[in-house]
Amino acid sequence: MKNTDFKALSNHLSGVSRRDFMKYCSIMAVGMGLPVGMGAQIAEAVTKAAKRPPVIWLSAQECTGCSESLLRATHPSLEHLILDLISLDYHETLSTPSGHQAEEARAASIKENKGKFILVVDGSIPLKDNGIYCMIAGKTAVDILKETAKDCAAIISIGSCAAWGGVPSADPNPTEATPVYKIIKDKPVVNIPGCPPNPYNFLSTVLYFVTFGKLPELDNLGRPKFAYSRLIHENCERRPHFDAGRFATAFGDDNHRKGYCLYKLGCKGPETFNNCSTLQFGDTGAGTWPVGIGHPCFGCSEGGVGFHIPLFTKASLHMVTPPDTYPHIAEGQGKGVGASLGGVAVAAAAAGAAYAAVNSVVKKLDNEEKGKK
Repeated sequence: MKNTDFKALSNHLSGVSRRDFMKYCSIMAVGMGLPVGMGAQIAEAVTKAAKRPPVIWLSAQECTGCSESLLRATHPSLEHLILDLISLDYHETLSTPSGHQAEEARAASIKENKGKFILVVDGSIPLKDNGIYCMIAGKTAVDILKETAKDCAAIISIGSCAAWGGVPSADPNPTEATPVYKIIKDKPVVNIPGCPPNPYNFLSTVLYFVTFGKLPELDNLGRPKFAYSRLIHENCERRPHFDAGRFATAFGDDNHRKGYCLYKLGCKGPETFNNCSTLQFGDTGAGTWPVGIGHPCFGCSEGGVGFHIPLFTKASLHMVTPPDTYPHIAEGQGKGVGASLGGVAVAAAAAGAAYAAVNSVVKKLDNEEKGKK
């Protein structure tokens, strides 16, 4: 990134140094599973954009938690990143205008940026009785969604309500709360679930789109793989206690105070795909996520788990695998065939032993459950 490019940017981003901006872009690159060197390309794409990417943010059945989470992004802060690097043309909570002026701003952005703007949807969409249970400016949320989505480039469903239906869709789902992807099927939809999701999963997705002109690689549920490809359980800070069979059995008991595994208290980490255990929240790096402060994960980012299964129900363990920190089966670094085979054998033995240890704990827990029935 040339100094002249950054000089132009710095006129827009008061208070952000070149060093901090480059550091931020590098962090975003690593977070997306890209080489750290791609940070420079992200920075260049952002600063050379002829026009800031326009964003329209719609809110339906939601609690504003996703917006609150985004407001707490700090490197750089939201006012520097979101309000300067992208053009946030409409957001019911953050917009300066209100009433008719706000709706006119949304209509003007759609007209001026057909096929170019990113549509962000926060909250589930009620369909019962023609959608009358969520209305803005005299229109139903479903009509506003369809009207806006028609001319967007891509849709980001932020939070579990927009991605899966969330709290409003919990049984008996009185409003027929519906996720965005089930309504809009002719546009690419990215799901970023969580209640709320980590803001950097959203920011990274937007920056990827700005840099490469396309969405990041998604899994079969439309989630960015860089954030949702691994189970929380695999890299949980309490994972060693699970592997050793050490569990808290009641809130406040000795094992709970010692930081033991929370599986028996209903932790859904073994069946929840997210990066909470590695990225965490609040930029403090001090265990600021549910499990880190002693509460079981309740699977908020999984459609069939959070808000649909009783809170302290024990998680399914059929997907449990050893964590990333355990040795993997890989070729050794030696030059000879013997060295390579030796490396494979050692890694395979270590991985096999680790997997056997995990399975023994799982079998023990299964037997305990069967004994209670």
